[in-house]
Amino acid sequence: MKNLLLITPPFTQLNTPYPATAYIKGFLNTKNIEAFQMDLGIEVILELFSKEGLTSMFQSYNLQPITQNGQRIFALQNEYVSTIDSVISFLQGKQPTLARQICAGNFLPEASRFEQLDEMDYAFGIMGLQDKAKHLATLYLEDLSDFIVECIDENFGFSRYAERLGRSANSFDELYNELQLETTFIDKITLQILKNSIEKMQPKLICFSVPFPGNLYSAFRCAQFIKANFPAIKIAMGGGFPNTELRELKDKRVFEFFDFISLDDGELPLQLLIDYCLNSPPLEGCLKVGVGSEVPFKRTFLLENNEVVYKNNSTKPDYKQSEVGTPDYSDLLLDKYISVIEIANPMHSLWSDGRWNKLTMAHGCYWGKCTFCDISLDYIKLYEPIAAKILVDRMEQLIAQTGENGFHFVDEAAPPALMREVALEILRRNLSVTWWTNIRFEKSFTSDLCYLLKASGCIAVSGGLEVASDRLLKLIKKGVTVEQVAQVTKHFTESGIMVHSYLMYGFPTQTIQETIDSLEMVRQLFEIGVLQSGFWHQFAMTAHSPVGMFSEEFGVIPHQNEITFANNDISFTDKTGINHEQFSFGLKKSLFNFMHGIGFDFPLQEWFDFKIPKTQIPADYIFNSLETTASFQTKPTSKIIWIGGKPLLSFYTKSKKKQTYEMAKLTFHAKTRISEISLEREKGIWLVELLQKISIDQPLSLTFAQVKADFETQFEDFELFWYSKSINSLKEIGLLVL
Repeated sequence: MKNLLLITPPFTQLNTPYPATAYIKGFLNTKNIEAFQMDLGIEVILELFSKEGLTSMFQSYNLQPITQNGQRIFALQNEYVSTIDSVISFLQGKQPTLARQICAGNFLPEASRFEQLDEMDYAFGIMGLQDKAKHLATLYLEDLSDFIVECIDENFGFSRYAERLGRSANSFDELYNELQLETTFIDKITLQILKNSIEKMQPKLICFSVPFPGNLYSAFRCAQFIKANFPAIKIAMGGGFPNTELRELKDKRVFEFFDFISLDDGELPLQLLIDYCLNSPPLEGCLKVGVGSEVPFKRTFLLENNEVVYKNNSTKPDYKQSEVGTPDYSDLLLDKYISVIEIANPMHSLWSDGRWNKLTMAHGCYWGKCTFCDISLDYIKLYEPIAAKILVDRMEQLIAQTGENGFHFVDEAAPPALMREVALEILRRNLSVTWWTNIRFEKSFTSDLCYLLKASGCIAVSGGLEVASDRLLKLIKKGVTVEQVAQVTKHFTESGIMVHSYLMYGFPTQTIQETIDSLEMVRQLFEIGVLQSGFWHQFAMTAHSPVGMFSEEFGVIPHQNEITFANNDISFTDKTGINHEQFSFGLKKSLFNFMHGIGFDFPLQEWFDFKIPKTQIPADYIFNSLETTASFQTKPTSKIIWIGGKPLLSFYTKSKKKQTYEMAKLTFHAKTRISEISLEREKGIWLVELLQKISIDQPLSLTFAQVKADFETQFEDFELFWYSKSINSLKEIGLLVL
């Protein structure tokens, strides 16, 4: 029995839990408040995609597929029923030997999703057997998903459910009307699992974390079921969707389903709700209605005297990030998530393949200026980093709890200085971890910093190039240029870190010429090899971004309805009159080819079935941007750090022009190579001593100015020594300037 139940409603991810409830449970642990959490989405998926689930699906309805594809899947139902348990088990990592059978063919039934394989064969040359089998098994699941959408439930999707009902829903009418209809096949599975959990846990308060529009319908359907069958239970909603969309909530029908809806950071609002709903007598400072002063709430909507009211009367401050505890993934079915590979791209697979512990380096965004972003909301504007030591402590705790050493830092943009300190801390503790995160492509990411990040276990970064046009990047207030992005992506790529770029088209005032020129920039970045992955998004105007709040300044005319429910995406007219939607297919098709290393020599016109202008970007623009000469200037305050091993030191005598020199040979054993450098004996001894002083193990690092001063106590011409061939060779194996 648990008084508090935390639920993520269907659907988010197949391969790893969405972290919101784990964050909340970690916080509750610091307050000694017990809670149980569940990812209802993965439980529904596993119930549906099982032998019993598919059998029930195929037999429960008078199914009459209309399309040829639907008819084929229906005809092959026995093949799907007989293979589904094995495929799910394989995707859970429990039957790796099945990969051979899957790849050999004639094991999986194949429908329309497999038709793309004719043009994908080239990709399998770079995929291992397990990855190829995962990709084929993913196509098999997507075929089944297509059948469900056609014949069972048009709203189904693996990572969203009835998303259209949550997107731009200024009125609650459509969703409310949908909830009056009979429950669907998917609903019935969802509600049965929910019923079982409630009867087992007997909670008094159930909290739904709703991160996306694609979770909203299920959250309301579950809340409706609880109200009808367990009326004594209080129900609350928090998470990304209400934080961004429900800030102007007025429709009191919402409170037929939920008792409370809280905004922004959830720790304190939830603690106050727990005090109010579960504690009798209430905790100190939290009073029941009618007893003393008014009950304190934090950023919470509720129904009072049959009116929607927003309560924010608590005087308690929100918790600092150092106080919220380590995310707690207990209760979640960590060994039952399934890894899928939708397309044969190693960067794309990070989102859907493998189990990642999710952490945040900093609350909010340290940049916080992009004009398309919700920078007016707390989750962006309130920037608060966490100390590196606390972060790495949390990493170690999560490894101990989950047995997984993979981490996805889900920051809006991870701060470069904090990334550096986290990497150093990981190396100091000799931790073996794999991690990736989101960044801004800013000049702080030098080749040395990227080398350090790679050494600490960073395998990939994703960042927004957005519109690859310097004029529009300035309008967006991105704070970068295309040339700068190219140089930074080169640093990451050369260090062995994959790079994914978010790309945008249709930004206000963007011309057709700028769209085509942006595509040419992207083509060159892929062709030269500094980008490995990307995704085009059409610009969407949101209510809490500068474009949404000051639309006239950006040449757009918003079409605003009366807001009684959700308010985020705003439809608008661009004064340019350009139909940006027409570029969608060509941009995405070209990118798909670029990601697989083909199509670079095609004229850009080839990707579009309508006339486009020729690009005005020189064919060697990115190449020239990367032709930078070596810098022989180092900031005096730069930290000098050695992350390599201790060298073997030996001495020998060298004769040249009848003169004898005492020499030192330093031999370095790196993971994949042996490096040797020779120096005059005294300089060699000095360098060995320096490497010990600036070793990663030392609590204090030396600056460039300190190293220079130390050198000059014994020798002359430090710059000639520092920029010599010998020192440059050390920079390739772990001598870093940060």
